[in-house]
Amino acid sequence: MTVRFSLLAALVFSLVPIFSSAAIAADRFALVIGNAKYPDADAPLKEPVNDARSIADELKRDGFTVEVGENLTGDGMRKALERLYGQIKPGAVALVFFSGYGVQSNRQSFMIPVDAQIWTEADVRRDGLSLETVLGEINNRGAGVKIALIDASRRNPYERRFRSFSAGLAPVIAPNGTLVMYSAALSSVMSDNGGDHGLFVQELLKEIRVPDLMAEETLNRTRVGVTRASRSEQVPWISSSLAEDFSFIPGARPAVAALPQQPAAETPPPPPAAKVDPPTPPKAETPVPPAPEKPAVASLPSNDPPRSPPQPALADDPTIKSLTAKLVENPDDAGSLYRRGQVYASKGAYDLAIKDFGDTIRLNPKDVEAYNNRCWVRAVTGELQSALRDCNEALRLRPNFVDALDSRGLVNLKSGLAKNAIADFDAALKINPRLTSSLYGRGLARQRSGAISDGEVDVNNAKAMDPNIVKEFAGYGVR
Repeated sequence: MTVRFSLLAALVFSLVPIFSSAAIAADRFALVIGNAKYPDADAPLKEPVNDARSIADELKRDGFTVEVGENLTGDGMRKALERLYGQIKPGAVALVFFSGYGVQSNRQSFMIPVDAQIWTEADVRRDGLSLETVLGEINNRGAGVKIALIDASRRNPYERRFRSFSAGLAPVIAPNGTLVMYSAALSSVMSDNGGDHGLFVQELLKEIRVPDLMAEETLNRTRVGVTRASRSEQVPWISSSLAEDFSFIPGARPAVAALPQQPAAETPPPPPAAKVDPPTPPKAETPVPPAPEKPAVASLPSNDPPRSPPQPALADDPTIKSLTAKLVENPDDAGSLYRRGQVYASKGAYDLAIKDFGDTIRLNPKDVEAYNNRCWVRAVTGELQSALRDCNEALRLRPNFVDALDSRGLVNLKSGLAKNAIADFDAALKINPRLTSSLYGRGLARQRSGAISDGEVDVNNAKAMDPNIVKEFAGYGVR
């Protein structure tokens, strides 16, 4: 599918001396959502609620009628959006701000409510709210100016072992008269800074308060500010097809420039920090299990995660309670067993996860996902021989299964079989060159096999793609 985006490349946007005040005089409505308390996450996000409140306060000062939602469920988000749709009149300005977790699926970006239960690609589309759908509905209600400010390019709790996914957000196909800004570049993720407010919102609020700026210039200045403050580690993305002048501050006048009008084009990002692109693995035939090396007797690392019993709060987890209730009614519900195993694994309750995955396999001996997830959990806890058997079975059932190749690479890495680990990570990267865990794992394996410089390139590239990758592998007992 060919997609064409109308992005503006200059900071001067009104090139006609006659100023249209329609967008400034129009009614202004905003829905501001800050979602922080996701049960599947290790801890609540620190920034979204404070950011949402600050954005809402500023928009109110700028003449918007604002509704603020905090920690909204899917039903709560849909009802809030319906209220927004109901307010819109022809020619109105409608703005949506969302801070929380976002996931891209099928080339669309979805805002995730706090009660989403996501294990598969279909779950994203079922429980998430499509940004394209929201903007389309706002347009259908007659809004003249449509603005979406999305601060959701975070590494989310649904990724890694529990869903095949693409990181970050996808470009949006929006109707004319739309201005969209993501807090980070397409298909990239960022980490919260741990403070009360995120960098994106800090810079956005600073620029919104500058008088006599058109909205596109406000967002471009925000992008420059975020890029500079983060030293190019975070570069927001902007898409605009506004057909009329609009300023966040009512009464602002656009600058008139004696420049020839240029066609809309994609906003070029500032020069990024120098990073080495991940090397594309050479083409290879269908990967087969590498010839096994004989592991040393004492190859198990001593820093495997402890297999402690689950925390007392685990039984009160709403997702686990819901799945357990289903299993009380039907103990042979393989889907609920598998999903509960995923939640247990994400919470660090590894013994319970292994049991649920085992029961899933008992009910369906060909469940390749259950084999892969049990392989990974066993790799994390140090049951390396059992983990290897599970991964091999997953790859027998589904050759070229990238997650199982990645999992087996971890098994071999922890077993001290560097050559086998490199072969598995190479095969995984051939299928998905941006699989950060395989890139980092291959880097460690290369270093351990003596290819120090090649290993450093992989490790540095993986860290550039995901600053949390070192911590993630430390959690697996690999340093």
